[in-house]
Amino acid sequence: MTTQPKKTSELTFSDLGLSADILLALEKKGFKTPSPIQAGVIPLLLSGDKDIIGQAQTGTGKTAAFALPLLEMLDSSKKEIQAIVMAPTRELAIQVAEEIKSFAVENPATVQTIYGGNPISIETRGIKNKPTIIVGTPGRIQHHIRTGVLKLGTVQYFVLDEADEMLNFGFRKEIESILALTAKNRRILLFSATMPNAILEIAKEHMREYDRVKVASKEMTNENITQKYFCLEKRDKIEALARVMAAEEHFYAIVFCRTKRETDKVSAELRAKNLNVEAIHGDIDQKARQNILARFKNGITKILVATDVAARGIDVAELNFVINYTIPENYETYTHRIGRTGRAGNKGTAITFVAPDEMGKLRFFEKNLKTTLEKGTLPNAESIIKAKTRNLVEKLEHIINNEDISDVYPIALEILEEGKPAEIVSALLKNTYAHDFDVARYKTIHEATTRSDVRKSSSGRSSSYNRRNDSSSDKRKKTDSFGPRKFKKASVKKGLGNSKGLKSGKRGKDAYTSKGAK
Repeated sequence: MTTQPKKTSELTFSDLGLSADILLALEKKGFKTPSPIQAGVIPLLLSGDKDIIGQAQTGTGKTAAFALPLLEMLDSSKKEIQAIVMAPTRELAIQVAEEIKSFAVENPATVQTIYGGNPISIETRGIKNKPTIIVGTPGRIQHHIRTGVLKLGTVQYFVLDEADEMLNFGFRKEIESILALTAKNRRILLFSATMPNAILEIAKEHMREYDRVKVASKEMTNENITQKYFCLEKRDKIEALARVMAAEEHFYAIVFCRTKRETDKVSAELRAKNLNVEAIHGDIDQKARQNILARFKNGITKILVATDVAARGIDVAELNFVINYTIPENYETYTHRIGRTGRAGNKGTAITFVAPDEMGKLRFFEKNLKTTLEKGTLPNAESIIKAKTRNLVEKLEHIINNEDISDVYPIALEILEEGKPAEIVSALLKNTYAHDFDVARYKTIHEATTRSDVRKSSSGRSSSYNRRNDSSSDKRKKTDSFGPRKFKKASVKKGLGNSKGLKSGKRGKDAYTSKGAK
């Protein structure tokens, strides 16, 4: 049975049947009203006994949808593993575990995280201590089962988080082999942003009767996210990205790339422009990745260039931009990417760079996601400098009015004695910002033209333009501005095939004309 959640404006968390301890934890975290997926799943999980499939976009609170009722129902006084949560990547596993722990402030439930790159010995000790909940990646869970360390006999709840992503990463075999080892009376909770056939096949094979909670398609598109695209040539992407960043006073973003090599290249080119940026992908060792993520989550690093796999599990409520430096392979990945922004009621912007020959793919995404991306306009050099100037003035006013400048004030007086105030300020700006305020440093970017742009341009021409030079136009064959040229048909004698012309080394229209044909 598929159910649509009630309007969340009509509900509070206390209406969902949660205990006072959980409500207190939610209050401390600043959670006020449940999201649609939470409103739909929590009551079913608390009061029912069926398996559950929950479908909602990334960033809509799916973790809390299963974590809150699990903490209500699990008996933490028992020293046994009662729930397993499976996530596609180590980053997401860590994120989910941290989220569960944050809700368990008044609940002594213990959580053990297991994932590739983590010391096996530490995980083994943790599992042997019988935590209430285990959160892990498919490969590492399977490893501990195979070595006999992890036994599933006491598991009452098995959660598949971001199931579509696990399938995208090729984990179907691991998922099915692990599910086959669980007790028949366990409940399976499957959560996904999209619902490909492979997930429904897994449900049919391994799940009992289940309820399906689906967030309405209108709500699947986060209204807090503005979606734009820029049609660009590949050579202009870095300059366009730097320009988008420069136009914003507060730019806190993930820049998605398709490959590890591209991730390193983009981050290096942005650093060359003196931008605060780091890169993360699978070839970076686990310790370094954790440090990079910590700096990004704490706001020390403002721009993170990442591959899709490495970015899983990043949950930063203040993130206000997602950049698709390269358009993803499918719209499911697009949905996951842009779901990194516009969280917790905040506004966000998702920007996608596309080449002219990728516009068809973008339109396919729009059709399947039932949305339309706005065509963006890149800011020119003058508007960027104007924005930078405005931001600088506002920052200086804030410092003057709100911060203690007594330690640098005597130095300022001493410097002002060296010359005219305007010249001194100019020198300070030059020393600090180099050529940021120089129009000449911003190269010209010509946004790429698509066929639809050409058609629009052609259809907008005046009738007098179309009719001019009629006498000469009658003498030549008209051609589309973007179509192939049409040549006068050559006569070909019967019995002389085109292959002779090709074999003789002829090219173009002459290759299809036999010797002697005029």
